[in-house]
Amino acid sequence: MVDSQRAADGTTRGTAELHPLQIEANGINMITDAQRKGHPRDLFWPWFAANVSVLGLSYGSFELGFGISFWQATAAGLVGIVASFLLVGFIAVAGKRGSVPTMVLGRAAFGVRGNKLPSAISWLLTVGWETVLMILATLATATVFDRLGWGGGTATKVIALIVITGLTIAGGVMGFDLIMRMQTVITVVTAVLTVMFVVLAADKIHWHTVSAIPSGSTENLIGALVFTMTGFGLGWVNVAADYSRYLPRRASGRGVIGWTAFGSSLAPIFLLLFGLLLAGSSASLSKAISADPIGALTTLLPTWFLVPFVIVAVLGLVGGAVLDIYSSGLALLTLGLPVPRYVAALIDGTIMVLGTIYVVFIAGNFLGQFEGFLITLGVPIAAWCGIMLADILLRRRDYAEAELYSPAGRYGDIRLFPIGVILVSTVIGWGLVTNGLASWLTSRSASSRP
Repeated sequence: MVDSQRAADGTTRGTAELHPLQIEANGINMITDAQRKGHPRDLFWPWFAANVSVLGLSYGSFELGFGISFWQATAAGLVGIVASFLLVGFIAVAGKRGSVPTMVLGRAAFGVRGNKLPSAISWLLTVGWETVLMILATLATATVFDRLGWGGGTATKVIALIVITGLTIAGGVMGFDLIMRMQTVITVVTAVLTVMFVVLAADKIHWHTVSAIPSGSTENLIGALVFTMTGFGLGWVNVAADYSRYLPRRASGRGVIGWTAFGSSLAPIFLLLFGLLLAGSSASLSKAISADPIGALTTLLPTWFLVPFVIVAVLGLVGGAVLDIYSSGLALLTLGLPVPRYVAALIDGTIMVLGTIYVVFIAGNFLGQFEGFLITLGVPIAAWCGIMLADILLRRRDYAEAELYSPAGRYGDIRLFPIGVILVSTVIGWGLVTNGLASWLTSRSASSRP
């Protein structure tokens, strides 16, 4: 049944030019030509800010854990990061062509109602990861304050939680324009402070030790490559088009791919290489970084820089969480919840706050198991990505946008074949790989966030 009101899922039409302090009116409805704005280069800011987390340093330790040399790990890291974020760029192009969020575009491949399965998985992933990032940001603040002797107890955690989740929810509720402005500020601040903490910690690098790490087998190298791809770009493919759908139709497709991949890859490459140098310099430091990168770095930095360090650590996590809460709200609307977009974001924000409170104050040992569950859900998202890329590559014309909301249209109601591919691929994927974060899962793995 075609229903234009349902297509907007409870939202009203947006104005041609929205301002950062106005609530975005658009939800999963089509973006009109009059509402389109910006340039492909504008995509650099949200994607850089979402991937500048200092937790990316831990991937240096993880990669060397595959038993490969520094140079092998560098090659696996560079190829894995760039290739995986190119996939994000390819799906972002579909946003410009289709004028709607990523999960709505999936209806072209899975059918209007058939797309509810990947939409539900995407919602669980995004709302789950935004919760994890808030937990980590709250705990990071407490860690640094404890190191400073200011107290890292309950009061500190409560204040940190209120400020950090408040900032994230504000971005998700206000919407696209404020997020783009926030991510620009986060990019500039975190880039400067990241360079500073790298300079301050550089004396802990011992090149003679790093260069002496022996090479590993081809199989180990491939394992590190796959791990890197799933740990970076594949964690963002399910939201890629949400931030390109406002671009003018005439915007360069190559520019969308290039700026998305460049913005996403720049910080992770820098952090991964520095993480490799630190982890390769000391076995004990490598172990500390893999277990608690923020805590490990506080031992390397001078006391006077700990406040700037907690700023860069928290802002990097907020940069990722803001995109997650915005996209989780869109996924919730795609599932059929008949509310305005900002209400969907508030619902997800409430879940995020409750989850953060539970882990930080009640069941701290639950975080690893929760991350393991989210990593598990990355397997079907990887399968979804393959189907979406095939659909995009085979598509010779733009989307029939109005028919993305009609089960009677050309995209159909439920397409069994792609749904079957996801289910079969998920079963096979879960059987082939392991996930040490969740002991209650027998054989699980997939994408995670740095």
